[in-house]
Amino acid sequence: MSHDSQLIFADHVGRFYARQYGFLPMAGRLVGYLFVCDPPQQTIDELSQALLASRSAVTGAVRLLESYGMVRRTRAADERMDRVSLDPASQQPQNFDSDVHKEHAALFREGLALLAGARPERRALLEEMVALAEFLAERLPTLLQEWNAHRDELRASGKLSASSELPL
Repeated sequence: MSHDSQLIFADHVGRFYARQYGFLPMAGRLVGYLFVCDPPQQTIDELSQALLASRSAVTGAVRLLESYGMVRRTRAADERMDRVSLDPASQQPQNFDSDVHKEHAALFREGLALLAGARPERRALLEEMVALAEFLAERLPTLLQEWNAHRDELRASGKLSASSELPL
């Protein structure tokens, strides 16, 4: 795989993460590059050179992604610099915690209480948000179980690798 194709992929991921999640483009580019680079652990200097970016831009992106648990820094005993790689735990399904949606529903119910005497159309958006949050809180645990079963089937059939963990 050419370096140019790696950069194009990294740019595509960067634009997606910026558009969908509000990430800085460099953070998304870093995620994309870490998915395809070899070796999968890179120093800040290597990442800066590969991504044609300043060391400070890469360092800032690493800090942001570390705070989200998406990347991690490691250091071998004989090295003086950290290596950055994707955190394998972050590749597991995210946002399946039904408690978050239960809390979300409770917040929206609090807002509904403020609008207790308001017209139905004034309450409509909050009522719908409560219903959505409660629906997600109820359905996500089942959906996660279904995903895990489906993933296990894919692994058993050889369509997915036996382990989704990235090399360390």
